[in-house]
Amino acid sequence: MPSLPTYVSSLLQYVVAVLLWTALAVYGFSVVWWLAETVLLSRGWRPTESMWGLDDIQVRVLTVDADAVVQTTVNSVPDAVTDVRVIAEKPMDIDGATVHVVPDDFDCTATNKGRAVEWAARNVPCESEYVLYLDEDTLVAGLDGLPDADFVQFTEKPLYTGSRLTYLCEVFRTGYQFEQLGFHRLTYPLYAWGGGFAIRHSVEQTVGWDVETITEDTNLVWRAADAMDLDYRLVDARFRNQAPPSVRAMLKQRRRWMSGTMADDHLLPLRYRPLYFTRVVAWAFSPLVPVLVVAAYLLPGTTPGMELYSLLSTLLLLVLFVYMLGGAIAYKKHPVLWPVFVALTPLAVVLHAAGAMWGVVSPVADFEVTEKVTADTIEDVNAGLSDGELDAHDGTDRLVRDSADEYDFNVFDD
Repeated sequence: MPSLPTYVSSLLQYVVAVLLWTALAVYGFSVVWWLAETVLLSRGWRPTESMWGLDDIQVRVLTVDADAVVQTTVNSVPDAVTDVRVIAEKPMDIDGATVHVVPDDFDCTATNKGRAVEWAARNVPCESEYVLYLDEDTLVAGLDGLPDADFVQFTEKPLYTGSRLTYLCEVFRTGYQFEQLGFHRLTYPLYAWGGGFAIRHSVEQTVGWDVETITEDTNLVWRAADAMDLDYRLVDARFRNQAPPSVRAMLKQRRRWMSGTMADDHLLPLRYRPLYFTRVVAWAFSPLVPVLVVAAYLLPGTTPGMELYSLLSTLLLLVLFVYMLGGAIAYKKHPVLWPVFVALTPLAVVLHAAGAMWGVVSPVADFEVTEKVTADTIEDVNAGLSDGELDAHDGTDRLVRDSADEYDFNVFDD
């Protein structure tokens, strides 16, 4: 019979091994699923031809009272879209759009942004086939129509607004979002970006927005997928929205996203929930992956399988750099800059995860609009933008570069 100290030591070894392997399994499952979506499920995705024209779209821009920001967004809507509405909480004058103010006495289950879109769905007339929703800071790009689908998601590419750290995190997040190429094979797309999506008007009227949530975009697509055989399409147009102008604003934004995701995951079928749980853990606790690697190399041979553990944990760590590289490619950064972004990956991982971890530990129930900046500020900090270029932008074209084949030689701006 082993002595007590030996027994305690063996027990501790066993506990440490279980904890390390459990952490590796949870994070590893998320990574394997991302690779499956990006490499396997994305096969069959292709740029979709537009079946509906711009005259079949009503645009709705959602805001509280950011009139200067909204005006730039409205200016970016192609001229062929003749029905542009602004859904606001306070009166404002916007050239080229009809402004609707949500009445103070309107009451429903939905709150904040959800309350505004629910009021609009009930009260704003729409004769178009589709409603295209934009955030107050979304600049339309490459819009020439819509594919024939119930839900059309546009990809995003946040603009630099003055904070290099938040821009770096957005490049990292954009790389992770390559998984969206596989969402068309899922019954339930795993999330939606509310800053740029179109929904068939009849589907919106059927599903509605009247639920209590702070991530109303993802909530809507999950409920729609539950109610019908939802036809989902991704359009890789890279609409331009704003990166948060400060780290504080980004952390609060990520906290809200994580809080809303956790609050709404009951909408998913049971078979999706383990998948979503591992994604939540992987996002919020990804900075701990290097800890797993260090533990593996500091404890060689202490428990069975640590050699394999060392290999697997190192591979999972490298995937974080793959996300960042994907973001640099999506942003069309010149290959000479790729090593710079890859080297900055650890910083981006920690900052991107901090807000999500905050949301796990202390979920928030209130919606708070992320701070936005004006067009003048964006043009001042981005070398590739001249004065007045944003207000003159036509949403049928790209922003900054004329061709998708052109590279960007700037690290922290466009």
